[in-house]
Amino acid sequence: MTKIAAKKVRRRLRFRFSFKWFLVYVFMLSLVAFTALPIVYMVSTAFKPIDELFIYPPQFFVRRPTLINFSNLLFALNSSEVPFVRYIFNSVLTASVTVGLTVIVSAMGAFSLVKYKPPGSNIIFMIILGALMFSPHVTQIPTYMVVNSLGIINTYLALIIPKVAVAYNFFLMKQFTEQLPDVLLEAARIDGAGEWYIFWKIVMPSLRPAWATLIVFSFVANWNDYFSPLIFTTSQTMKTLPLALQTIAGGLSIARAGAVGAATLLMTMPTIIIFTIMQAKVMETMVHSGIKA
Repeated sequence: MTKIAAKKVRRRLRFRFSFKWFLVYVFMLSLVAFTALPIVYMVSTAFKPIDELFIYPPQFFVRRPTLINFSNLLFALNSSEVPFVRYIFNSVLTASVTVGLTVIVSAMGAFSLVKYKPPGSNIIFMIILGALMFSPHVTQIPTYMVVNSLGIINTYLALIIPKVAVAYNFFLMKQFTEQLPDVLLEAARIDGAGEWYIFWKIVMPSLRPAWATLIVFSFVANWNDYFSPLIFTTSQTMKTLPLALQTIAGGLSIARAGAVGAATLLMTMPTIIIFTIMQAKVMETMVHSGIKA
């Protein structure tokens, strides 16, 4: 009788445990679905025909999907000498180059500062920490003065160089570089490995979670940057997608209003794709960010 009672108790506990977690999963899935509603509505709007865009009451889901909005988007600025694909090219070029350079510069700077400990390394790190206290908008005027003095206004360099060396990016890489064991680096030097080989073959693979997270943060910040192209560029050929989206939304006729939804989708999808690809490494970074070796 005791064994039978024990089995009944285990079954009840197992049922309670499973039912409790079932409720947790249902609650979490409901939150995810609620959070995804704006993205679903954005995708639906991009494929809505003109009659569904202005129907009242508004419809959440598209009934008759169409690609006419994307066709209108490509010809929305047909009266201008700058095609829409030029804005896409500018955004892709500046964002990808900036992300690549900031990863390399931040990793090299953090590795040299932490492992080589040059004279004044503590002072340099304190200056970097001090830079974290200032909002990026506070430094826009001196940044513009530097860019203007270099003579690179209205060029791609003006959209790339000011955003390569970012204090937060350096701080993130430094925190992970401190966890690299010095014994591993010394063993590589004893085996005859050069400093460049150690950096590219040992340090960078070990910092993969950090620079994967840096890619996500840097790409999202640069891809959605509206202020820098507005300040550092003067011609339409140098504008990026955020500025183009404002131009289309402000000067587009009602008949082509769906192009705004298509442009918004094109503007948002790259950031979603980048995060989806890098999310595992981002989660790993968040888990180990507070752990020191």
